[in-house]
Amino acid sequence: MSPQPPATWNLGGITAHRIDEVALAPETGPWLLPDATPDVVADTPWLRPDFADEAGTLHLSSHSFALTLGSRRVLVDTGIGNGKERANPAWHDLDTDYLDRLTRAGFAPDTVDLVVLTHLHADHVGWNTRLDGAGWVPTFPNARYLSTRTEWDHWAAADMEAPRRQMFRDSVHPIRDAGLLDLVDTSAGPVEVAPGLRLLPAPGHTPGQVAVELRGDDRTALITGDAIHHPVQLARPDIGSCVDIDPALAERTRRALLASVADTGTVLLGSHFAAPTAGRVATQEGAPRPDSAFRFNSTLAQTY
Repeated sequence: MSPQPPATWNLGGITAHRIDEVALAPETGPWLLPDATPDVVADTPWLRPDFADEAGTLHLSSHSFALTLGSRRVLVDTGIGNGKERANPAWHDLDTDYLDRLTRAGFAPDTVDLVVLTHLHADHVGWNTRLDGAGWVPTFPNARYLSTRTEWDHWAAADMEAPRRQMFRDSVHPIRDAGLLDLVDTSAGPVEVAPGLRLLPAPGHTPGQVAVELRGDDRTALITGDAIHHPVQLARPDIGSCVDIDPALAERTRRALLASVADTGTVLLGSHFAAPTAGRVATQEGAPRPDSAFRFNSTLAQTY
C-alpha cells in the first residue's frame, strides 16, 4: 500500500501540510490535561469520534506543519525526534519515518529554509537534530531556526532537571553551536518573520511561547503551539496543562487566542490535535457567557 499523502490546507499563496510523527499514547490525556475527565468529554459530544473515544480517552498527536510561502519552505516545530534519550517512555528512543514523510511532502531536509520553534519543549524540538556517528547535528543545515529571546533567556537561567538538560544538549545546543539559531524579540507584540507569517506572543505554557499566524491571499490560519493542546479546551478554556509554567496566564492566553479567531473564518491548526486537526472556532451557543466557551467545527476546514 502506498503511503497516504499528508493532510494539506491551501490558504491562498500559503500551503500548510501536517507531517505526522506519532500518535501519542492514550495515557497522555489524563496526565497532560487531568481536568479533562470522561465526564467532561461526555458533555462535549462534538469531540467524538475524532478527538476522543466513547470512553472519554483523548486523542493527541505529535506532528509538524510544513509550509510553502512563495519559494520558501518553513517548518513549524519538529516533534520528538528519533533516538533521543527521554524520561517519558513513550518518547524514548523513537524510530519513526518522519523524515521520509517530510521528504515525500516536498520538504527534503536540505531544502528547508526556516524552522519556527513555538517553544523549547522536548516534543517540539526533537527533529532539530539527527544522530551522525556519535554526535547530534542539525537536521536542516540550510535553515535558520527561530525561537524567542524570552524563551531562550528563561531556560538559560533555569535550574533544569537532568532530562531537560539532556534535551537541550541533543536538540537545542547543536543548532546554536552551528550558528543556526536566531532569537526573535516578541516582547513588544507580534513579529512578522516572513511575508504572511507572524509570531504571536502566547505565554503561560512557557514564558516565551508563540502561536503562528498565517495570512494567505484569501484565508487566515493560526497554529496554536501548546497554548491549546486539545479541542476539549475550546469547550472548557479553564482546563490547563499539568506542565503550564504559569497556569493563570496560560488560561488568559488561551481565551484571548480563541476570542480572536472565533466566528472569523480563521482556520485553527492544533499543534497536538488529532486528525482532522484543522477547524474553525465558533462561539458556543448556550454558554454562560459569550466568551466562556467555544466550539470547533472541523467539517468546515477539511483538506483543500
